[in-house]
Amino acid sequence: MKIETIAIHAGNKVDGSSKAVIQPIVLSTTFERGEDGGFPGGHIYSRSSNPNRALLENVIGKLEGGADAAAFSSGNAAGMSVFQSLAPGTHIICPDDMYHGLRNQLKNLFAGILTFDFIDVNDGDVLQQHIRPETGVIWVETPSNPLLKITDIKQVVSIAKAKGIKVVVDNTFATPICQQPLTLGADLVMHSTTKYFGGHSDLMGGALITAEKNDWWAKIRQVQEMGGAIPSPTDCFWLVRSIKTLPYRVKGHVHNAQLLAEFLEQHPRVEQVLYPGLPSHPQHQIAKDQMLAYGGMLSFIVKGDRDDTHNIINKLNIFTKATSLGGVESLIEHRATVEGPDTKTPFNLLRVSVGLEHIDDLIEDLSQALED
Repeated sequence: MKIETIAIHAGNKVDGSSKAVIQPIVLSTTFERGEDGGFPGGHIYSRSSNPNRALLENVIGKLEGGADAAAFSSGNAAGMSVFQSLAPGTHIICPDDMYHGLRNQLKNLFAGILTFDFIDVNDGDVLQQHIRPETGVIWVETPSNPLLKITDIKQVVSIAKAKGIKVVVDNTFATPICQQPLTLGADLVMHSTTKYFGGHSDLMGGALITAEKNDWWAKIRQVQEMGGAIPSPTDCFWLVRSIKTLPYRVKGHVHNAQLLAEFLEQHPRVEQVLYPGLPSHPQHQIAKDQMLAYGGMLSFIVKGDRDDTHNIINKLNIFTKATSLGGVESLIEHRATVEGPDTKTPFNLLRVSVGLEHIDDLIEDLSQALED
């Protein structure tokens, strides 16, 4: 099936008893045993599995072309489950532009348990130099947050596989509509489903998708069940509902982002636009080769200082000043402020989650905000 059809049908089934076309929300925390002591409905206890979560995991797994998927209560919980599945002393190679929430997890929660380096993973020589005998995972985030760096997944996979190292790709910015890392050789894909999967800025979740059901995946599933950082049946239901429109929403985000990036690139008050769909992007060719579309996120660097960026934000009428991304509404934020004192993000950078408003209105709003 094509991805639009998967999005609609892989997360749903007609209810067996009522024949409801849409799967109902199953709030029960526990499930009745059969006369033989088994579980004829396939579920024991909702921390282990739930009908709504099973459908959510099925559709997410199929969208990414994976062998299985596991849903979590947030993107951070999904990422942390990967870290928790690793043996103490494992070394992880991470990108220098890694999402700050997961970077801070490693630095504050896993220091002394795991070791890690933050490097330019797209530089093959640098990557090779940082591989150790105990290196177990190379973490890739492409496009990255917030600098929109593009990593050549095939190159990283080639280096990793020669050393028996696993590759995990944070695919949140791209979604499976724009990029499918498992087809490029990655072992595991991570998503914050809070973002484009949810698409309406009203629920939280995360997911991991595996290329194959192996011992490592069994360990991750064990962390999911025993740790219990799972989404509620209601959140699973709403995520499945939102995913039905994911392919068409993302197409709209991509369309608007491309046009907005082209407008900003020509504006005299903008120093640089970071969007992989622009030929001026340093890794545009890599993006062109490995992505199906360029995504709905962009960042731009203002000619000026931090005060100038805040003045621009405060003049906007349609863009909402807020963190997060992937919703139907356009959001803008001064990213360095969010990331804290150790940020490497330029203080004159603004990150934009381009929404589904009419592009003319978005351009007009930014145009008036950028006026001297």
